[in-house]
Amino acid sequence: MKLFDTHCHLDFDVFEPARSQHFQRGLEAGVERLLLPSVGPDNWQKVKTLAQWSAMLSEEAQPEIFYALGFHPYFLTSDYQQKQSALVALLDERDTRCVAIGECGLDDGVEQDAALQEQALNYQLDLAKQYQLPVILHNRRCHNRLIQLVKAARLPKGGVIHAFSGSYEQGMEWIRLGFYLGVGGTITYSRANKTRQAISRLPLEKLLLETDAPDMPIFGFQGKLNTPAQIIHPLNELSLLHNQTKQTIASQIWKNSNSLFSICE
Repeated sequence: MKLFDTHCHLDFDVFEPARSQHFQRGLEAGVERLLLPSVGPDNWQKVKTLAQWSAMLSEEAQPEIFYALGFHPYFLTSDYQQKQSALVALLDERDTRCVAIGECGLDDGVEQDAALQEQALNYQLDLAKQYQLPVILHNRRCHNRLIQLVKAARLPKGGVIHAFSGSYEQGMEWIRLGFYLGVGGTITYSRANKTRQAISRLPLEKLLLETDAPDMPIFGFQGKLNTPAQIIHPLNELSLLHNQTKQTIASQIWKNSNSLFSICE
């Protein structure tokens, strides 16, 4: 059973003491591919280096690592425009492991100015069109404005809504725009009834699995470090919600993930 954790931050310092062990444990759980979205200039090079490291170890028992480049709204700074040329340079020289723009989006729960967030998002949507790449979208209480901006952008490669926690109707809005929905720890909580019901009705062909490690804790593991190996828990819930075997779910999600990011299976 092959699994693809399409959103994890194993480049974060919290994993530093035992990062290779977390890669190995993920692989033992079936996680053969990982995608590391960047959050800003401070970790662009780090996600790229980890992906290159995994490429050099392709003959060994390590998961394949892919990455995305962008400005996360939570980490956005007022001088981000001064870093745009560095981002463009990385995209111009990108290797095949760079498969998306992101993590980018809108966040209503942070201090960063909403106008600045929108400006940065529109810039990255333009990059997605220019480089023919999908986007990894962060959304926190900004659904209506975010979908308005994305509709206007007319993205050729679509993308994924990270950590989807909306209604069925909202999910279908994104799907009609050519987007996939990232499913993670939220559905392991019985109290997340709206999202669980939505996921049970949304087409499996438009869903991805993600852990958002080290964040988005799994039910029963609150307060503990989230890792790619924990992806089996949302997989189990997805199997129950769609009344399909875990193997069937995993096979379809593997296909979805590779299709969105244009990766050979």
